[in-house]
Amino acid sequence: MRDLQAIDSLLLKELKSCCAKEYNFLPREAGLKLMESASTQNHNGVSAKCRDARVEELWGLTSFFGYSTQTFVQAVNLLDRFLTIMKAQPKHLPCIGVCCLHMASKMVEAESNVSPTHELIRISQSKFTVSDLCRMEKIISDKLSVEPKAVTALTFLHLYHSAFASLSAGREEIPSIGRLEAQLKACFCRLVFSKAKVRIVPGRQFLSIAAFMLSHGTHLSVVCLISQPSVLALSLIAHELPDALQSPAMLKIVQQFQRHLKISDSELLHWKELVAKCMTKYHSSECNKPDNKKLVWIVSRRTAQNLQANHFSVPGLPTIPEGSWDESESEDSCEDMSCGEDSPCGSLRSDGEGAFFPSVFLKCGK
Repeated sequence: MRDLQAIDSLLLKELKSCCAKEYNFLPREAGLKLMESASTQNHNGVSAKCRDARVEELWGLTSFFGYSTQTFVQAVNLLDRFLTIMKAQPKHLPCIGVCCLHMASKMVEAESNVSPTHELIRISQSKFTVSDLCRMEKIISDKLSVEPKAVTALTFLHLYHSAFASLSAGREEIPSIGRLEAQLKACFCRLVFSKAKVRIVPGRQFLSIAAFMLSHGTHLSVVCLISQPSVLALSLIAHELPDALQSPAMLKIVQQFQRHLKISDSELLHWKELVAKCMTKYHSSECNKPDNKKLVWIVSRRTAQNLQANHFSVPGLPTIPEGSWDESESEDSCEDMSCGEDSPCGSLRSDGEGAFFPSVFLKCGK
């Protein structure tokens, strides 16, 4: 297997460019701390629990409308960036979330695949109107620098996967990009993975900062909880390659990526453990249990009346006589019951004649 220097120069150039741009698409750290400190009972701000629940609903809407992972990631990025610069009320969160998904779909998806606004509101079972969504879209566009190609963890995930695929050349088994994208969606449903603001400092300076924080009573884990999208993407791949990391070739690629992006071993290990905990929770029986409160169908009054009328107008099957059974006439009786005009089988055809199954099935049966 080739080393990292053998990767396509265009891929390395794009990786460096993304590393320089990723800070432009990060949510504000101060806003993330406010969301963590807010409680669900406090109506003065959006809490982390409300945010996580809204992102999970966006995930469901993404799957329902057949949107790509890029659309979901773009919507979550817009949502987090907006919530960290604006003091939004919890009652406005449904409109903000659906609006971010609608904006992301218009930027990523083809025009024919974008769901109409009224349909998106109806399926999301929201109470706001189309005009409310249009006003919210204007507010978000004015407050954020909305770009179609935002640099997120998904961007680095695709770059890493392309590099691993080109270096392995089919000799090493690597996880599929679909599985990695699904795990990234699960991670985005937790606010802790949106903490993505970090300063890359030399080792001695980091030790001096750590000593200063410890002397003032600040726990060092606060520093470890801050990560980059590039670190999260590499942690996802490292989590999916526990056996492959025992291979010197695969381990060498991960280490070279760490040196290229200045990611320490402790930082990668910490975020790899957070990813493992997130995956364990999503695979648990508690998470797989359906939420009956969300399984609600909203139908019109006319549809409900038609469904109720059809429920009582189901035609009954003909009664089978319970008289004496003659074995000599059993064969004829079976033929009469299976092909008669009054039988269920005969009623399925408009003319009531001929065999019910096509000749193709009869030939296969013979």
